[in-house]
Parts: sequence; structure tokens; C-alpha cells
Amino acid sequence: MIKNTSKILLLALSIFAVISVSAQTEMPEKRVTDLAKLDISNGVSLHIISPEPIQFVDLSTNNLTGDLPAENIARIKITDANGTDSTSIRKNIDVQNLGVITIVCQSFMAQYKVNYLDFKSNAVTNIQIQPVDMQPLEYPKMAFSNSELHRFSLDILRKNKLNKPIREVKGLKLTMQINNVYVVNDYIFLDMTFLNSSNLGYDIDAIKFSVEDKKIYKATNNQSIAIDPLFKLYDQKQFKKSYHNIYVFKKFTYPNSKVMKIRLLEEQLSGRAIEMTVKYSDILNADTF
Repeated sequence: MIKNTSKILLLALSIFAVISVSAQTEMPEKRVTDLAKLDISNGVSLHIISPEPIQFVDLSTNNLTGDLPAENIARIKITDANGTDSTSIRKNIDVQNLGVITIVCQSFMAQYKVNYLDFKSNAVTNIQIQPVDMQPLEYPKMAFSNSELHRFSLDILRKNKLNKPIREVKGLKLTMQINNVYVVNDYIFLDMTFLNSSNLGYDIDAIKFSVEDKKIYKATNNQSIAIDPLFKLYDQKQFKKSYHNIYVFKKFTYPNSKVMKIRLLEEQLSGRAIEMTVKYSDILNADTF
């Protein structure tokens, strides 16, 4: 009897645990009446500012039109009416149901119910998406937003290790260093420093990354595949003595017959350039944090 009671108790606890986990992970449904509300007036544009780049915006009715003037700003306004007075506006739009604005970013979605407001002086001109309005998005594979990559990159800078760089090249009074390589999930972080020992400032034309053949037998046979960083912490165009930056790449691989090339190129007419070769073993030996 005691044994059967224990089994029933364990089964009940297991079911309760499953229900608890499901309740914590499943997102509750959201109705229009639950959405945050925005007041908008004719002739006044509403700017919605996101902490992340906006992927797309959905406007549920033809009463609203909009565009993306910047990667993290959605500009919304009431669709222009045929006339200019308030009576004409009311005939051309459904003031009781202007619609719902849905903004999808890298790691979250935000939705707002739009209300019509007669008085322009009280209309909202801009808002910032607040955490309470952000509904997290889950992807099959872990994908980091730009804000998360920015935070990881700052964490790397704060480490500030004074160890010997894992790669270093010098030339023309320039030094290029790879201080360390880090891996987080499917992302590769290159911690790099560029030094200038001359008194002539360096104007950056480009920092290029590519995968190329280790040995070139004929110029026509050389294959060079450009690799663009998914994210970089700073977008500096000039430095006098030193420049420290983090470059983030989506996971990539290359065989032993190839190497990764990093080129620092200066704007013309001076055109000072320096090049580094990175072995695949340097990537494989990456740290994590």
C-alpha cells in the first residue's frame, strides 16, 4: 500500500513538473484588447524607435502607411485622405479601427493598437519600444541580436588581457594583432588591435577578410572568397596610434589547403597596407566565455 502510494505521488509530481515547465515556456495568446494603445492624429507622423534593427513592419489596415527611414525606426502615419478637413478624413478612414502595428525585430516582436485622435497637440510623435511590450521570438537555432553581440563584444574588451597576441604582423610602421579568438555558439569573435608607430595618422579605406588558397600555383587558379563580418563593435575610419575592435562572424570552416587573409588598407594616395595570414588551427583553438 505504501509502495503504491509512493508511485502515485511520484507520478503526480512528474505531471506537475511537466505542466509547470510548459506554463513557463509557452507564450500566452494576445488579443487586440490586450495590446498597448497609441494615439495618432492626421498630419502627424509617429516614429517608433527600436533598440534593435527592424526586420519588417506590418500595418493591418489601409488606414495606415509607413516606411523605415532608419534601420531601427518605423515611421507611421494616417493614409492621406482626398480632402483636408476633419469631415473628409472621417469619411476616408475608419476612426474606430485604424488598425494594429506589428514590428518584428531580431529577437522580439512588438504590437500596438492605434487609436484616432482629433487633437494634433495631444498626438504621440515618437515612442521607444519598452521591454514590457517585447514578445521574445524563438528560433530553431540560437541566433543573437545585434544588441547581444554588442554586449558580448564589450565583455571581451573588458577582459583586457595583456597576453602575447596569437598572431602579429608588422610593416610600414604598422602592426596588426589578433589578441584572441572566441566562440559563442555559432559565432566567432576576433579580438584585433591595429597599431601605428608613425606620426602620420592612418585613414582606413577597408579591413577585408577572405579565405584563399595556401599555395598559389597559377594566378588564374587562385580562389579568394570574401567573408564579411556579421557585426563589428566600432566603425572607426581613422586612428592615430591604436585601434582596438571586435569582429563577429557566423561560423565558417576551411580546409588545411586554405588560409584566412586579413588586410588593412589605407585610403589613397598613401595606400599603406598590411596583410595577415590566419591558420584554421587558430580558429579551432578559440576560447569561450
